[in-house]
Amino acid sequence: MRIVLLSGGSGKRLWPLSNEIRSKLFLKLLPGADGQPESMMQRVCRQLAAAGLLERAVIVTHCSQTEITRRHAGADIPIIEEPLKRGTYAAIALACSFLSAELHVAPDETILVLPVDLFVEPSFFRVLQRLPEALRQAGADIGLIGTPPSHPSSQYGYMVPKRKATSGRRGRAATVPSGADGAAAPDWIGIERFTEKPDPPAAAKLMKQGALWNCGAFAFRLGHMMESLQREGQPTTPAEWADKYAGLPEASFDEQVVERSARRIALVYEGPWHDLGSWETFARHMEERRVGPGHVGEDSPNTHLVNELDRPVYVVGVPDAIVAASPDGILVASKSDSNLVKSLLGEEARMPMYEEKRWGFCRTLDYVETEQGGVLTRRIELQPGGRTSYHSHAGKEEVWTVLFGNGSFILEDKIYTVGPGDVMRFPTGARHGVKADTALLCVQVEIGQVRDETDILRLSTSW
Repeated sequence: MRIVLLSGGSGKRLWPLSNEIRSKLFLKLLPGADGQPESMMQRVCRQLAAAGLLERAVIVTHCSQTEITRRHAGADIPIIEEPLKRGTYAAIALACSFLSAELHVAPDETILVLPVDLFVEPSFFRVLQRLPEALRQAGADIGLIGTPPSHPSSQYGYMVPKRKATSGRRGRAATVPSGADGAAAPDWIGIERFTEKPDPPAAAKLMKQGALWNCGAFAFRLGHMMESLQREGQPTTPAEWADKYAGLPEASFDEQVVERSARRIALVYEGPWHDLGSWETFARHMEERRVGPGHVGEDSPNTHLVNELDRPVYVVGVPDAIVAASPDGILVASKSDSNLVKSLLGEEARMPMYEEKRWGFCRTLDYVETEQGGVLTRRIELQPGGRTSYHSHAGKEEVWTVLFGNGSFILEDKIYTVGPGDVMRFPTGARHGVKADTALLCVQVEIGQVRDETDILRLSTSW
């Protein structure tokens, strides 16, 4: 089997800590196994490694999030870059084309697709590993994982089992007869239909029918997906997808594939499952009520403060609230209404004020528009041994000034050393990169098309 991890997000649900680049998947606020905070990306990679599955995984993400994904996922896992965000259908199709054309994965191999923001226990991955055999035994095209609902929620999608079930208890896996070879078949249930985020009364009726919450995991044979792409005249190699991406409509894998498949089954996972899609749900899994400088008074029960600024925030007499502050903004909201921030932010793209990179961090200090284009000033910190890729930009030039630390830079294949007070200038189109020998703090000024996150041609990460 192969694992495809879907990574991305608009960065609005957990604003202002999340942004266009650093989505909720990369917030290091969850308790880790070693006692240190970890992100959702780090958590799912750790769990996959423990299950022996990480070496079978690839990640698909937007090209603007490649650097931060590499920082959280590690150096070994392949990352497939999307040139544009076009929904889960395009992302999964691109990943399958990569597995088929680039890694030469066999058509009969099972592909397991998982969202990175799964918050589950290790037993989930044992259920996941049973999906390939379940697909074979059931003769199904699509396999899913569902979990029995704990309450009639309007936040999740539901899977309704077929009325003529094999056997078993409502809302739980049913036992099917042994396979032709005499081996015991995995437990599975047939899926009749899907209902997306019903209101609470409708959700209660679905629960009485044995409906399951949809955990967002998909399984199918690689050949099934590639044959579907060929029938529909879609690309089947990453290069072909790159040429077509700009004209693709945004579409979900659920609508394009899962709901149109006649033979669908699900396995049941009965452990804890949470969708950390709002500050209200996310805060329940944080160990500390305060992260960063500041204070939350005893007169503010069930209030969490997350502060990334260098100035303290004091919370007095504000119960059941989330107070979050970062270079991107400040949010003060009741936890129950914190999800409204997504609609308040709207669809307009915002420039991220803080970004994590594979090699360190950068923070936007100033931005102005001129007749010649934008001028963006950022504080750049490279960790010891960190280096940017060897790359170029078609629409902007850069000027770096070293504040402290020592390192080197490469410009058109020539390497130079730098120290405090030195200036590095990289003209438009020039191939360049920067490396830190010690911690290296710089001020970077970009001039030109500075808001185009796709304007980068990476040549190498190991110059």
